[in-house]
Amino acid sequence: MFGISFAELIVIAVVALAVIPTKDWPVVFKAMAQAVKFIRDLIWKITDATEAIKEQVERELPIDEIVQKTTDELTSAFATTKKTITKSVKRTTSKKTKSKK
Repeated sequence: MFGISFAELIVIAVVALAVIPTKDWPVVFKAMAQAVKFIRDLIWKITDATEAIKEQVERELPIDEIVQKTTDELTSAFATTKKTITKSVKRTTSKKTKSKK
């Protein structure tokens, strides 16, 4: 945890017990418990936020695919219509020029 081995943690605990007077132990333990609770709550909030972001991304991904598919279909439909209109116009103009000759 945080790059501290178990042996180092025990040394820190023994030094803290030697330095901190006995009457202050409840206050120290209460402060440590509050710090641990705060860190746990913070980790839970971060985890919930990342899960919410993942869900949102997963929901948006199919929407992006649907938008892309619809856009592709529309552009291909317009391209087909444009080709058909262009062919019709060419036929009509070629018929008019043939009839004038």
